[in-house]
Amino acid sequence: MVLTDEERSQLVAWSRRAKSANALAVRSRIVLAAGEGLNNTAIAQKLDIDVKSARKWRSRFVAQRLDGLLDEPRPGRPRTVEDEQVEAVITRTLETTPKDATHWSTRSLAAELGMSQSTVSRIWRAFGLAPHRQDSWKLSRDPQFIDKVRDVVGLYLDPPEAAVVLCVDEKSQIQALDRTAPVLPMLPGAPARATHDYVRAGTSSLYAALDIGTGKVIGSLHARHRAIEFKNFLIKIDREVPAEYEVHVVLDNASTHKTPAVKRWLLAHPRFVLHFTPTSSSWLNLVERWFGELTTKKLQRGTHRSVRALNTDIRNWINTWNDNPRPYVWTKTADQILDSITRYCTRINDSRH
Repeated sequence: MVLTDEERSQLVAWSRRAKSANALAVRSRIVLAAGEGLNNTAIAQKLDIDVKSARKWRSRFVAQRLDGLLDEPRPGRPRTVEDEQVEAVITRTLETTPKDATHWSTRSLAAELGMSQSTVSRIWRAFGLAPHRQDSWKLSRDPQFIDKVRDVVGLYLDPPEAAVVLCVDEKSQIQALDRTAPVLPMLPGAPARATHDYVRAGTSSLYAALDIGTGKVIGSLHARHRAIEFKNFLIKIDREVPAEYEVHVVLDNASTHKTPAVKRWLLAHPRFVLHFTPTSSSWLNLVERWFGELTTKKLQRGTHRSVRALNTDIRNWINTWNDNPRPYVWTKTADQILDSITRYCTRINDSRH
């Protein structure tokens, strides 16, 4: 068997490429061996394969050359859905709504187009369409948005020396809730079960300051969340942070953070520097991530018959956290965040909806 240089090069590549299918690699080795002058029996012995396989692929190569080594399309059921039908499903899904609903379901659209529900479902999955889902979004209208993002993210990525960076916020109106009946414990094959209704026993508000360097949290619980409670929390932070450090505080634009009393206190304590996040941008404050852990790990399924019991539970959880603190690591730069928001704004402005 005579091989051209191009054929030999391609066969060698197929026989050695890590991503080649094993069957294609074996077929390539059969033809290469035949090109060396070996007969079918010798090829079978060399490659440890059946003689019939050596004969088959040698003959296929002689008849069709390189194309003969590739798998032929397998016979199967012909397509029952035409391109026009697929286009109709996509167009109707994206550009219209049914008369009796805000969005299409697979069954309602199938009935509208005279197709099966499973066909509509397959098309939706193939093109990533999910009319039943809806996400929410909100863009900050803060005129200083860019400057504030750069300021806060700069603190996270390159905190100043001889300084402590604290992310501060309040989680207000935490409810002390007790179920109307005891919670049934988890059993094999059955989850824990709690009654749907509950009894309210009052609320508490938690001020928290997350140290981005160590992950430790300074917490303070109050019955209300006014400017006086915020000022008292600043006093607590001042007592707990060593005097030789500056204190950079990341916080939101709540009115209780900017009252004359708070401003006077800050003037009397110049080591405190406030860094405000943009409006509607709580995602920029790392303490919100910590609040999420508190909610899912303690508050969401907790039961408390009184505010005192609730406060005790929260204090114990904070102490446990501080025994093994885990700082959150901010990774995105300000430029990456702003570029991402720019792309999103461009996309929603170009949308027909």
